[in-house]
Amino acid sequence: MALVSQTAYPQETSLFKKMRNLSRPEKCWVLKHPFIAKKAWNCAQASKLVCDSLIKNNCLDSDANGGEIDAIRHGYWMALLARETSKRKAVQLGKAHEKGNYLSFKKHQTEDGTLPDKISSEMDLWNNEIGARIGEKNKDRPSNELKLIILNEIELTGSFKIIKKNKKGEFLDCEGKIINSELIKGKWENNKCLVNSNYERE
Repeated sequence: MALVSQTAYPQETSLFKKMRNLSRPEKCWVLKHPFIAKKAWNCAQASKLVCDSLIKNNCLDSDANGGEIDAIRHGYWMALLARETSKRKAVQLGKAHEKGNYLSFKKHQTEDGTLPDKISSEMDLWNNEIGARIGEKNKDRPSNELKLIILNEIELTGSFKIIKKNKKGEFLDCEGKIINSELIKGKWENNKCLVNSNYERE
């Protein structure tokens, strides 16, 4: 997630300097929404902190590459932003981010150490939509309650999406067969499979 940069920006750093690490589509979103861009960045940072805490406390599956942690990172980010602004603006930023990921793929640039692909983008777009919808419906709820709602949706309801894997972390196709990682390396389209977020790995 580009807005959740690994770099901790000082408070006095200008928004334009923060924009340097953003993709072109995300920069366009910022220029169209200059008065809420800082809120978007703060929401992204808050989401990252929650994910770091969940991983540290061994919550969810600790999988930031197509797993439950990946799902809540996007869902909580969008929920916070939709609560602070609107569902439409949040979803637009989410789409801009995924367009940026496709551009990164074409340049062979990784995101969080992994080359983006189509199935990961589809997962993120789905989870962005669910998260933004939750934020829109719960504008008066504090952040911690939003987090608990999303955790419930991920673990119990299964309304979010994750990428199908086994307990070893190997990607599976929709028939449950292990995918040879060498055969899909560097490919935008592959045979990875999306499943509901309450899917239990075997």
